Amino acid sequence: MPNAEIIGLGRSGIAAARLLKQDDWNVTLSDTATAESIAQRSNGSELEASINKLSAEGITIKLGHSLNITSAKSPDLIVVSPGVPWDIPILVTARQQNIDTIGEIELAWRYLRSIPWIGITGTNGKTTTTALIAAIFKMAGVNAPACGNIGYAACELGLEKDKSLDWIVAELSSYQIEASIELQPKIGIWTTFTADHLSRHKTLAHYSEIKASLIDRSQHKILNGDDPYLRQMEVGQWQNVYRTSVRGKEQLVCSPDQGVYIEDAWIVAMGELICPLSLFKMSGVHNQQNLLMAVAAAKLAGIEKSAIAQAIASFPGVPHRLEYIRTYQGIDFINDSKATNYDAAEVGLASVNAPVILIAGGEAKEGDDTQWIEQIKAKAAKVLLIGEAGDIFAQRFSQCHYNSYEIVGTMDNAVTRSLEVAKAYQAKVVLLSPACASFDQYQSFEHRGDHFRQLCQQL
Repeated sequence: MPNAEIIGLGRSGIAAARLLKQDDWNVTLSDTATAESIAQRSNGSELEASINKLSAEGITIKLGHSLNITSAKSPDLIVVSPGVPWDIPILVTARQQNIDTIGEIELAWRYLRSIPWIGITGTNGKTTTTALIAAIFKMAGVNAPACGNIGYAACELGLEKDKSLDWIVAELSSYQIEASIELQPKIGIWTTFTADHLSRHKTLAHYSEIKASLIDRSQHKILNGDDPYLRQMEVGQWQNVYRTSVRGKEQLVCSPDQGVYIEDAWIVAMGELICPLSLFKMSGVHNQQNLLMAVAAAKLAGIEKSAIAQAIASFPGVPHRLEYIRTYQGIDFINDSKATNYDAAEVGLASVNAPVILIAGGEAKEGDDTQWIEQIKAKAAKVLLIGEAGDIFAQRFSQCHYNSYEIVGTMDNAVTRSLEVAKAYQAKVVLLSPACASFDQYQSFEHRGDHFRQLCQQL
């Protein structure tokens, strides 16, 4: 019986362990975190129940454990969860010793490669584009669940052998792509590209190479033709490249029959009128760009335009991305917790009406904050700073001659204070758009956004 070592006791790691166990592997699921530290981030009783169930299924669980492959019996396969850096020494050593080392997405691909995949990557816009594609396919009666960063863990789809899948729609981060060497989507989408995750990928060039590798392996390639980086990118070596543009047919960097664009307030895909843009309820040019890429994927997959139009008209938006929570005392509270970098947060600010009370901060990331700060100067009456980045942002604001900020520390303080300052500045919007990762105070951006929603509803 072959031996597999799964690193990371999260949803994707558990799904990978179960998929391999189902296929008669001897499986060990390990995590460097102890049971106590994991329980602090989640429900302790749920963790215990989950571990007991996995053990009953014959899966060995090791907590507070680091993989060691110097022993006489090395694993035949190592599967890495997305949160585990690909370049840590033990994984480098494993690859040097020709131990099969892959990510959870790659494992799912090995079991599900007979089904056509759509792979969506990019710095920003992935989630909305993925959700739109899944909604269009569902409206057309096509079984195409979303997985990866949203929806299912990809390996969970491999476990559902009783369900016939028509397509797999996968939102893929750079972390997941770099550990997926053979994944070959039928359709690959690159939404945007700006600096992000540089603490892990080190250089912008390396980050770009990872994204490009997915598109390179995709049969059909869709690029956001309005993104400055992707617009100028040399793609002469690629075939079957489709471009999108919200600015019309003349702005396409391809022939119109390979373009999806907006013309006279209509969505046009590969020369066919799809529907009026007015059917789409989400605000912001960036969401129109996401929509066009989703329409391009649907057209390439053979979806009828009637289903595309119906899905567009009924699409409600994505949780944690400019999500309207409530209006209280004339003030709109909006959750943009998914804005985990400067570019996404700049887009969030640009999408709401000034003056805004902005809640920002968390675990700071590397990147260029210049345009974000300029947008703050233009739109924000006051910024309330939370988390570890509070002092860092305060210093940057002062350097840039913006002084309307307060360090409030926690989300509880921020929401309470936001109501007071919104009234003082006659602001109509309180926007959580952190420009930071969440891991200093929360398990995830969803956890952070859920807390914000809860506090707003309690006002």
